Amino acid sequence: METLTTNQTDISKTLNELGVKSQNDGCSTGLNSFSSGKTIESNSPVDGNLIASVGTATEDDFNKVLNAATDAFKEWRMIPAPQRGEYVRQFGNKLREHKNALGTLVSYEMGKSLQEGYGEVQEMIDICDFAVGLSRQLHGFTMHSERPKHRMYEQYHPLGVVGIISAFNFPVAVWAWNTALAWVCGDVCIWKPSEKTPLTAIACQNIMAEVIRENNLPEGISCVVNGDYKVGEMLTQNKDVSLVSATGSIRMGKIVAQTVAARLGKTLLELGGNNAMIVTPNADMKVSIPGIVFGAVGTAGQRCTSTRRVIIHESIYDEVQDSYNTRLLHRFFI
Repeated sequence: METLTTNQTDISKTLNELGVKSQNDGCSTGLNSFSSGKTIESNSPVDGNLIASVGTATEDDFNKVLNAATDAFKEWRMIPAPQRGEYVRQFGNKLREHKNALGTLVSYEMGKSLQEGYGEVQEMIDICDFAVGLSRQLHGFTMHSERPKHRMYEQYHPLGVVGIISAFNFPVAVWAWNTALAWVCGDVCIWKPSEKTPLTAIACQNIMAEVIRENNLPEGISCVVNGDYKVGEMLTQNKDVSLVSATGSIRMGKIVAQTVAARLGKTLLELGGNNAMIVTPNADMKVSIPGIVFGAVGTAGQRCTSTRRVIIHESIYDEVQDSYNTRLLHRFFI
């Protein structure tokens, strides 16, 4: 597996391609950016070097973003869904152009392998492709009515402002999964990224800004608010945010769910698990052991699907344990 080598010249070129400056505003409504809060410094776990800094959102900044998103929704929802899909298609093509740069930044800021960084951007591209098709398939049912000369039908309507709270381990893909689908459905988005990976969010917003500028799209359909958990609370507590999608721990999920439910809002939660791998007596050890190693530590345990438990038949317990320890030793320490 290829890892990222730290060449500061290459990193500077990457940041320049993505429009990431040494100091960045942490709030954006598309083409406009601003921030009045304290500064976050993003240091790479690869070499410990400072990458860049990002401002954070105050309550006034958040309200400014929310107002822009609310206004944009009124216009965005009236654009035909296939046309919204066309803009998502353009965004996916922009991601193709910047895949290597954005994947490199994901790897350098978050710490996952370079191939994992590229793969995460590919997932963004894939969901854009999926969303384009979906934009022409927002079907509803028609039903017979008991009243003569009447038909009943169901039609989907966009919710409004969608809040997205993402975790550091997948700093861009999870946002794209939510955003691409929300956009084709007529919703607008406010993204609160992890304070550990703010630069990837700035980069994604800069890429989307190209689509907004080229098509004269409403300011506010794609918004970012950087900051700590208090900024996340602004999203979860605000009644004008119709749905909150949050990724993180079970503890965080419970707080988000209860807060949003208290105002009768909607939630989508992707939370930590306790995933197990089961090894039976007839398992192929040449497949099982590498799978256990990668599942547990291949991405530093930072997946919602990471292996956290191994359930082994007692007849092969010692064999599996010895093979696992040997594999781990050679994979990471020799």
